[in-house]
Amino acid sequence: MTNDGAAKRPPSAPESKAGKRAIARQKARELREVRRKKERRNRHLLQGGIILGGLLVVAIVAVTIWSQIPTARTGPVNMLSDGIKIGEGFVAVSTPGIPPGEDPVPFEPDENSQVIDIRIYVDYQCPACRAFEETNHAQLSTWVDSGAATLEVHPIALFDRHSLGTKYSTRAANAAACVANYSPDSFFDFNSLMFANQPAEGTEGLTDEQLVVLAKRANVISGGLIEDCITGQNYKAWVNAATARALAGPLPNSTVKRVEGTPTVIVNGVQYTGPLGDAEAFATFASTAAGNAFMQKSATETPTPTPTPAP
Repeated sequence: MTNDGAAKRPPSAPESKAGKRAIARQKARELREVRRKKERRNRHLLQGGIILGGLLVVAIVAVTIWSQIPTARTGPVNMLSDGIKIGEGFVAVSTPGIPPGEDPVPFEPDENSQVIDIRIYVDYQCPACRAFEETNHAQLSTWVDSGAATLEVHPIALFDRHSLGTKYSTRAANAAACVANYSPDSFFDFNSLMFANQPAEGTEGLTDEQLVVLAKRANVISGGLIEDCITGQNYKAWVNAATARALAGPLPNSTVKRVEGTPTVIVNGVQYTGPLGDAEAFATFASTAAGNAFMQKSATETPTPTPTPAP
């Protein structure tokens, strides 16, 4: 018998069948627990994803609806009457804007004033408005610059249907409001440029970028703000409201019940119904409406306004 210095360990006895079944059951329990935890985790992730997705949808819908609600915005500065009033030296009369939900405040007429009051409701795509502007531009410039008359311009939008869906009349009136707000003393020149560059009916009209160019040609200040105002259509809601007010009437400090077409020209409260392309006829009407005070002021302080022949 060989002696290795250590006795050999007898082989382990094989596991019993009962032991093997117990081990298998334990492993099965462990696998089931792992699966349950995984399922719970996936269920929580799914529920969380659904909730987050739902909240995201609600947020998108809310933002969409909110963006479609017109924002209450104060009307353009210097247009509290729904128009901008230009006086001697082409300087605009400063006013605040119309507060949201409030009515415009018309300028109070001064019956003792020797300055003639001319008010015009215009649409920048209206061919008749262009005819009146081109015919009377020179004499209106003389009267306003000298202080013999004031010119109050009310931009409204009646011709949107003639611009192939671009709503040019509204965009043009908005551009005028932007100039009135940020560079009021440039308004007289901008107004003239708008008619000199009037697009034909049945076209898309000028682009917003082209309107910005016209504003710059009128030597506006705050060009960047005006550009943002024009492209953002900041005063679109005001244009809609001012147009509705003009159509509903009555027009303050006048015999005119409402605007029934453009241009609506009012001199010292009386509507001009003469030929739009006859400068002499308008000069005669203005003199008659103003009485001797206008003619005396024109004669003593500046040359008597000479009617400009139609082009």
